[in-house]
Amino acid sequence: MTRMKKIGFLSFGHWTPSPQSQTRSASDTLLQSIELAVAAEELGADGAYFRVHHFARQLASPFPLLAAVGARTSKIEIGTAVIDMRYENPLYMVEDAGSADLIAGGRLQLGISRGSPEQVIDGWRYFGYRPAEGANDADMGRRHAEVFLDLLRGEGFAEPNPQPMFPNPPGLLRLEPHAAGLRERIWWGAGSNATAVWAAKLGMNLQSSTLKNDETGEAFHVQQAAQIRAYRAAWKEAAHSREPRVSVSRSIFALMDDRDRAYFGRSGEGEDQIGFIDPQTRAIFGRSYAAEPDALIEQLRQDEAIAEADTLLLTIPNQLGVDYCAHAIEAILTHVAPALGWR
Repeated sequence: MTRMKKIGFLSFGHWTPSPQSQTRSASDTLLQSIELAVAAEELGADGAYFRVHHFARQLASPFPLLAAVGARTSKIEIGTAVIDMRYENPLYMVEDAGSADLIAGGRLQLGISRGSPEQVIDGWRYFGYRPAEGANDADMGRRHAEVFLDLLRGEGFAEPNPQPMFPNPPGLLRLEPHAAGLRERIWWGAGSNATAVWAAKLGMNLQSSTLKNDETGEAFHVQQAAQIRAYRAAWKEAAHSREPRVSVSRSIFALMDDRDRAYFGRSGEGEDQIGFIDPQTRAIFGRSYAAEPDALIEQLRQDEAIAEADTLLLTIPNQLGVDYCAHAIEAILTHVAPALGWR
């Protein structure tokens, strides 16, 4: 089954002082992220997504960036893939997310998750968080997510001051500003089949990346497609009133010119990789794709998970600069997507 696709980009927002990098500072990365979102919208892409990492030379606090992109664009979806909820204060996050969504006119698509290994040991400790008695950090991340989802409904919960500085509306108070509809635009980054099912029960959309727990030993795209089908079955069983959305992310490069071949021509024979994201968890990492357009189209026809998803996020090499990343996105939109029925 081939679904029409929303196609966006996903940036990890790296910077390094290396002379070969087009992003040598945090300022370079942030400003170029905004410019790339503007360029992607002009090219007809559907989404601008950003990864969040802490204690790293990468994008971290996402909401100033999301708000800035929202102010500079008018149509493109703006999102994250993903925010590590172990580090988040869900109440403050509701205010930040509400503000960014209102600035963007309701275009925010927030991917959240329990998080992956970070640059420092138990980095969430430095942010003032620790798991409850008998729980671990993954439990804490999921608990923060549940609180965040509940608060996004916009129902009052806080007892008003009988002598407030400003007049209050009647009843219990909610956090402001409230962004109507944002609750339905929250995505969960699931690393396993079980957490995908959990996300479906809670009414979150699904983000599945190029990494998941190796649960069957099959090819990555086969396991990921099975995860998506399990998610959709759980969604149907939960009897939610809307259709869910599912995204997958991929590194896909059409070799259009000598520059493309110099950067990515040797990575065309991509294969899945096996690794361990922690001592207990064997993970499978999906392959990259890089080939001439005709060959690329045939390779991508075989990817079962892309076929199952309605949204495809193209991971971009942000350190190569805005012009090159826009070129890489345009090549997929123009020379690959139509032949696959994605457009």
